[in-house]
Amino acid sequence: MNDGRISTGKTFNCTIASLKKFSGKTYIPYEEISVHFLNKYEKWMLKNGNSLTTVGIYLRNVRTIYHKAIKTGAAPPALYPFGSAKDDKYEIPTGRNIKKALHLKEVELIVNYQAVQGSTEHQYRDYWLFSYLCNGINVKDISRLKYSNIEGDIMVITRAKTERENRHKPRPITIVIVEMTKKIIDRWGNKPVSPDQYIFPILTKGMTPLQEYAAILQTTSMINRYIGRVAVAVGISQKVTTYTARHSYATVLKRSNASTEFIGEALGHASLPTTENYLADFETDEKRKWAAKLTDF
Repeated sequence: MNDGRISTGKTFNCTIASLKKFSGKTYIPYEEISVHFLNKYEKWMLKNGNSLTTVGIYLRNVRTIYHKAIKTGAAPPALYPFGSAKDDKYEIPTGRNIKKALHLKEVELIVNYQAVQGSTEHQYRDYWLFSYLCNGINVKDISRLKYSNIEGDIMVITRAKTERENRHKPRPITIVIVEMTKKIIDRWGNKPVSPDQYIFPILTKGMTPLQEYAAILQTTSMINRYIGRVAVAVGISQKVTTYTARHSYATVLKRSNASTEFIGEALGHASLPTTENYLADFETDEKRKWAAKLTDF
């Protein structure tokens, strides 16, 4: 909890509670966590209404715990059950989510939506657009932004997620501040402007990790509530959330012929497969377009 990783801690607690419910035990020896055990656990989770995405999250948590146990000598490396199915190991499933990215025309509808100036709806619509315009950064990263991150028309940040994962070699992200981004900062940014001041009124100095977590969660909830209403008002049929902003950023760039490598760097991804997963919607749309050509007599 002290390092601010409250959300991660919650998922680990949920994972442990789920395993206890599945096994009927309060303690499970590492020797029992076999390929057979994990396959049964996966089937049990799916049967009990969990999505494939949730299964993946929980099993990655189990894998992390097992890794740490091997490092401390609490678990035998020879019995490590995770790996590739072709090697007779347990392969963690990857959830295939529904369409998440918007087309540029749909983003334009959100931009042109006439919110009441200065209203709560206006503010949280703008926060969504800020995420979209700023490489799809999430609410936690938006909340942590300070004026010191801005250098002329450039904003340089290190994502909270990659900051944890790459402590010895953080991956800075460079964001170009376009005119719309500047207007959102001018409209909602804290005043007076000073280098150590948070840009947006989400976090305040002196907050505990738990208070920060609650503030970010509340802001995310508010953005999702109001952007959902805006999407319905402008005729967008799919559900729109903060997550949609990140996927839309990536997919709009891909449709504009940006390379996958460039998009991955902009998103702060450590690997190409992660970026390709974000672009799955684009690839499916492309396949549909070319498939239609087969009967375009």
